Amino acid sequence: MKIPPATQDQMQRLRVRDLPPRSPLAWLRRGWRDLMRSPGPGLLHGAAAALFGGLLFWVARDHFWLLAGAFSGFLLVAPIIATGLYLVSRGIERGRRRIPVAESLAIWRPRDGRLIIFGILLAFSGTGWVMTSASLITEFAAAPVNKPIDFIRVVMLDEQSWLFEAWLALGAVLAAPVFASSVVALPLFLDREVGIRAAVLTSWRAVLTNPVTMACWALCLIVITLIAMIPALLGLVVAVPWLAHASWHAYRDLVDASELPERP
Repeated sequence: MKIPPATQDQMQRLRVRDLPPRSPLAWLRRGWRDLMRSPGPGLLHGAAAALFGGLLFWVARDHFWLLAGAFSGFLLVAPIIATGLYLVSRGIERGRRRIPVAESLAIWRPRDGRLIIFGILLAFSGTGWVMTSASLITEFAAAPVNKPIDFIRVVMLDEQSWLFEAWLALGAVLAAPVFASSVVALPLFLDREVGIRAAVLTSWRAVLTNPVTMACWALCLIVITLIAMIPALLGLVVAVPWLAHASWHAYRDLVDASELPERP
């Protein structure tokens, strides 16, 4: 694949740093600090995520074969959901004490084609995983999976089947390229004037330069999100903004974008 000269120029001006595996702990610490400094926008985003998850669970409560993919697929689309919170962390980094809720929501105005295109791609990825997960469970489960307890009993604990292992492996294979493409790209879009291709390729460079560190970061995202879902999804109210703010700091540590013009 030939990379256009403009993209090459932008990539040359984006320097990726090599970070130690303990870096995610610092990102989580700084993300929590940002949430405490300006809690309004974050808690609103978290409450919206929890409310949507609760509504989805209520609508499809007897079809857990579908919900299993939907809830796990949340991790694929979460970066675009949290986009406004990157702006909050950016504002705090620039010395502002509090960021109005309205300002964090302004990013959803359809003025940036890059975010729209990237959001559509993430939505397609999430939908693809939901359909793949549902097909795998309905086709190979030894019994119908209609309730959460059915998923645990039939999929997770069935010693005669490798369905759960296959489900996890397939999910990891599908999620890895999405994670690598978006972990740096979305906050980079909001911070600098950069094209989609340069942002995505830089995101991949960050992951390939720091494979252990980014694997630790992905594990943190998964574990915290799963724990947040256990108490009737209420933990998402805090977990979503916390991880969003932490993701901003991950980008700031991983990429030196100082040679590209800032976005206003």
